Amino acid sequence: MEIKYKKPKVIAEIGCNHKGEMEVAKELIRLAKDCNADIAKFQKRNNKELLTKEQYNAPHPNPANSYGDTYGDHREFLEFTVSQHEELKQYCDEVGIEYSTSVWDVTSAKEMISFNPSLLKVPSACNNHFEMLEVLRDEYTGEVHLSFGMTNQQEEKQIIEFFEAKDQARERLVIYSCTSGYPVPFNDVCLLEISRLRKEYGQRVAEIGFSGHHLGIAIDNAAFALGATWVERHFTKDRTWKGTDHSASLEPNGLRKLCRDLKATYDSLNYKAEEILDIEQVQREKLKFKKA
Repeated sequence: MEIKYKKPKVIAEIGCNHKGEMEVAKELIRLAKDCNADIAKFQKRNNKELLTKEQYNAPHPNPANSYGDTYGDHREFLEFTVSQHEELKQYCDEVGIEYSTSVWDVTSAKEMISFNPSLLKVPSACNNHFEMLEVLRDEYTGEVHLSFGMTNQQEEKQIIEFFEAKDQARERLVIYSCTSGYPVPFNDVCLLEISRLRKEYGQRVAEIGFSGHHLGIAIDNAAFALGATWVERHFTKDRTWKGTDHSASLEPNGLRKLCRDLKATYDSLNYKAEEILDIEQVQREKLKFKKA
């Protein structure tokens, strides 16, 4: 199936890299816009719904990255309220970049639907949470973006069919090739999974995306060339900041170059309009071998 290229969209996954501070979150929105990203994305969790009591009260597995005495305290410290997410959406509108967030549970999905962002993301960890998927399928009208990290092919099929059961896959569902790891070595990125997803589901979902957790920007253009029209990368101002995701995130210079390079690749992915282009004709007349 030939790829019909469209301009790629870049999601700057701010996630929890704001360190629980609204002003940092807004600064990251501004920086993402300055880098020419299309979407600034956050995360929304109801931690007591998502975590067991034991998980909530356990220490953070990496105390150096913790913002609280327990994992639950850590997660609550980084959590914005619904009204704060609405404020972030309003700020994105002011700056001129699209707002989105990942949702991790039923309560968060319902809360984020309440102010109707144009797209919501389902992280790999929650793509089998069918009670939450049902809310996004049946109570929400925007696009549902869903990552396939740590997901086997039978589970993928079940998710697609779940949305197809209400005719909600072809127009609204965007699925992402993803390997869940922080960071992911290149041999585990498995870019050809994009080709597999296109072959199996390209006619059944709205679009295919790529959610990368690798280092650098060497391979994102290949993901686009293989047919991923959405490219999602974690984003921070400083990779040395305290927190789990910073080390696998792009800083502003990296995100800026990524957006620049994807645009250049998009502009380049075409056929010659004529056998000899105008730019070549002068060189042809000047340099092309002519038989004496």
